[in-house]
Amino acid sequence: MDCPLHDSLLRIHYKGMLLNDDKMVFYNTRVDNNGQPLEFGSGEGLVPEGLEMCVRLMLPGEIALVTCPPDYAYDKFPRPANVPEGAHIQWEIELLGFEMLKDWTGLNFQAIMDEADKIRGTGNRLFKEGKFELAKAKYEKMLREFNHVNPQDDEEGKVFLNARNSLHLNVAACYLKMGECRKSIEACNKVLDASPVHAKALYRRGMAYMSAGDFEEARNDFKMMMSVDKSYEPDATAALVKLKQKELEVERKARTQFKGLFDKKPGDIAEAGVDNRGDRMLSENQKNDDKEDSDGDKEFLEAENAPPRMGFLSHVWPTSRRFFTALGLDRCSIL
Repeated sequence: MDCPLHDSLLRIHYKGMLLNDDKMVFYNTRVDNNGQPLEFGSGEGLVPEGLEMCVRLMLPGEIALVTCPPDYAYDKFPRPANVPEGAHIQWEIELLGFEMLKDWTGLNFQAIMDEADKIRGTGNRLFKEGKFELAKAKYEKMLREFNHVNPQDDEEGKVFLNARNSLHLNVAACYLKMGECRKSIEACNKVLDASPVHAKALYRRGMAYMSAGDFEEARNDFKMMMSVDKSYEPDATAALVKLKQKELEVERKARTQFKGLFDKKPGDIAEAGVDNRGDRMLSENQKNDDKEDSDGDKEFLEAENAPPRMGFLSHVWPTSRRFFTALGLDRCSIL
């Protein structure tokens, strides 16, 4: 492979400049790093996203001049003290070389698990730093590699299953943090399909259900979690309390949104609607007193005292007018 498209150990020299009239240099590996190149693993969130994206497409020995907007430079990455927020950046990058990550082919089972622990550790660090997309990519890469691992006995099989379940649940946690509740539930189901009483998977799926607003499903998972593993009872109890608070919050928001609609009986709403209509018509009549003569007043009284027009639905369902009036739809032509 000519370019380090996949995760690799990269060695680069680079010079960072502010994209302004002076093009002030804020960092230069040849000066500020004792002349030593920068070495870092791609896919680990160790350099700004824009810089890494460019290096992945470079050839060894190539020098590139890259202009980068703030979102891919230092606005979402720890900024050097002399780089202002929102600054556009220009990097002069030289790729000295790269090494692909160790291939698992030919490794024994324990060596594979050791390599997996290192990658999972990197994913966990990225997760703690809030870089959920990068963390998820690490976990999913390991799951793909696990498709080629064949445990040789029951003990290895147990270790392998636990490691794979842990990775699926880590992926679920990333999706949950990213707000993709349904994908989080799917990741949990991959564990529960093989281990239906996996307490941690039940807990994580319950949290995903709760975030998605599926409160009954969440409650079922938390209760089952308590029944299968008593050691998780404190976590399940706390989750049920949080679930109840979430339900009350949703109910309170609904009441606020539809304030007054469910606080009265249908008859009360109907009477209020009639009174309001009468007041509105009276107000309109008073506004037009200066413009109308006695014939106009007569027409208003005749219209007010005239029996309501009966439509087809009113003949079939006599009480329908009262029902729709209570909903504020008393002018609906179908009646």
